Amino acid sequence: IMIMCGMSAAFSALFGTPMAAAIFSMEVVSVGIMYYAALVPCVISSLIAHAIATSFGVSPDGFPLGKIPDFTIGSAVEISILAILCALVSILFCVMLHGSDHLYKKFFKNPYLRVFAGGCIVVVLTLLVGDQTYNGTGINIIARCMDGTVRPEAFFLKMLFTAVTLGAGYKGGEIVPSLFTGAAFGCLFGNVLGFSPTLCTAVGMSAVFCGVTNCPITSLLISFELFGYDGMPYFLLAIAFSYMLSGYFGLYQSQKIVYSKYKTNYINKKTH
Repeated sequence: IMIMCGMSAAFSALFGTPMAAAIFSMEVVSVGIMYYAALVPCVISSLIAHAIATSFGVSPDGFPLGKIPDFTIGSAVEISILAILCALVSILFCVMLHGSDHLYKKFFKNPYLRVFAGGCIVVVLTLLVGDQTYNGTGINIIARCMDGTVRPEAFFLKMLFTAVTLGAGYKGGEIVPSLFTGAAFGCLFGNVLGFSPTLCTAVGMSAVFCGVTNCPITSLLISFELFGYDGMPYFLLAIAFSYMLSGYFGLYQSQKIVYSKYKTNYINKKTH
């Protein structure tokens, strides 16, 4: 419970989403089981951390959606297609992250050589791209996604840079890169179909985050806190599809899928 409280507090202070932070630590450890004994401690930790961060001037990131298209059968189908694709993107992201780790360890037994090689690869990739768009957290790029002005290949490049960096042994986050990836892919989808790139960016962020963390309730709450409640039916539909279709892949290899995503069966298996 103390570990969960720490997770909730750090998540809340960092992202400015106390509701999602309180639930995330209870939901992420064992998929299919919620540790409600930690509810009150996690809520208190999350709210206190959020208040402290706010008092130090750390303002939460918010992304207003503006006008949201009416929720119709047609728009529901388009968002469902986006959610299915986001589930596939989340699987690809997890495979790239874990695969890069195995490849580095296979070709570079010495961890110091591994770090050196990874650094060189990142430098070369940065020079090929021509700027440092994919080296940092990318919050500013997410804001550009909301405007529909990001490059089409941005989602894949972010996954590649993240996999190359973390696989080599450098320490960094996976959460913000997953939000970046989802936002860029959603923006691309919205531009291709001509369906509200802003909404698709928000839905893409939530759906990919759900796919890589296997945390649908947290994903729904974080979408409300970042984007407001007006897009609720879109977020709800996309997160449900992404959770179901993302399989048993995940960012955290210590995470356990306790109950099947498809049947009420106890399976107790680790994510890929």
